[in-house]
Amino acid sequence: MLKLFYAAFAYMVVGAASGLYYRELTKSQGFPEGEFTQLGLAHTHLLTLGFIVLLIVLVLEKVFVLSQSRLFGWFFWVYNAGVVLTSAMLVWHGTLTVLGGQSTAAIAGIAGLGHILVTAGMVLLFLALRSRIVVAGAKKPSKV
Repeated sequence: MLKLFYAAFAYMVVGAASGLYYRELTKSQGFPEGEFTQLGLAHTHLLTLGFIVLLIVLVLEKVFVLSQSRLFGWFFWVYNAGVVLTSAMLVWHGTLTVLGGQSTAAIAGIAGLGHILVTAGMVLLFLALRSRIVVAGAKKPSKV
């Protein structure tokens, strides 16, 4: 449970910092207010996919002891790798946009890989959750 708590806390800090980075970089570069950049998406991805989702998983861990599933470790590392990779590419691409640089297909491809890892992590989470729900249901005494 502590691993989930610390990971959620780290995402909260990094998510808030990415919002600050977005605001300060666009302001210092005179980037037009309201014009799209992926820096704002990095902020919301980190807070939503990192902070909020892991807090929900922390509650699920408390209720169903998800860590008892052999898939839980896979979920944790695959999912976090996906969130970090996706968010890093959003920051990189957004920074290039603000600085007037050109993005490449490699950035989009790596971000796509990050999204694939997030999706695979979610599938692993649901498989782990299902296995623990089945175990929890089997332990309840039957009513006769």
